Amino acid sequence: MHPPENGKNHRARRNFLGQALTAAGAAIAAPSLLSQATSAQSEKPASIPGQGEISVTLSINDKQETLAIEPRVTLLDTLRERLGLTGSKKGCDHGQCGACTVLVDGQRVYSCLALAVMQEGKQIVTVEGLAKGDVLHPVQAAFIENDGFQCGYCTPGQICASVALVDEVKRGCASAVTEDFDNLPQLTNLSEAEIKERLSGNLCRCSAYNGIVAAVQQVTGQAPPSPAAAMFMQEAGVSA
Repeated sequence: MHPPENGKNHRARRNFLGQALTAAGAAIAAPSLLSQATSAQSEKPASIPGQGEISVTLSINDKQETLAIEPRVTLLDTLRERLGLTGSKKGCDHGQCGACTVLVDGQRVYSCLALAVMQEGKQIVTVEGLAKGDVLHPVQAAFIENDGFQCGYCTPGQICASVALVDEVKRGCASAVTEDFDNLPQLTNLSEAEIKERLSGNLCRCSAYNGIVAAVQQVTGQAPPSPAAAMFMQEAGVSA
């Protein structure tokens, strides 16, 4: 009975020695491998696109931003997640609410539906880029003065859309409610119906529409009624 036991003990010692040597080898090799991996990672430039990414340079608020992004990434996610420009809000993410509205070459754009890689070479302006230092854009100031917001979630999109509205009227753009294409509305006589139609793609769940319309009227040089007066007239059944 002794020989089998000696064989068993011999095999157990071999297994133990093999495991010990393997562990020792791993302990010796691990720091070297970790150092090589760390060195390789540090040598890789951050600007080199990874798998599935491409390099794109965007002009945003008068600054050039070079990014490595996937072609499927939207402009909204690029602004918010990669550049920290969180003024543009993600509401419906389907182009239905307008909370993500930004300006691209002066045109209002739903950034949740626009691919970032397709904006290269264009001038992008977000709500953060409207003010000049501490001086607010006239539309921003008018929203404050006319209570054009409540919770504020949709406000950046509303402001960008209103800036575009003013520029569109200056360029002689018609809307769905423009009655005479030979006599297009001017800023000074832009009707409330025109303003509402031109901003109909931007929803306000707080229903601060009276203040929004009044803000646009102020920017266009009109003398709008106060939001409280407009609400009183509406409740009284008096049309503007």
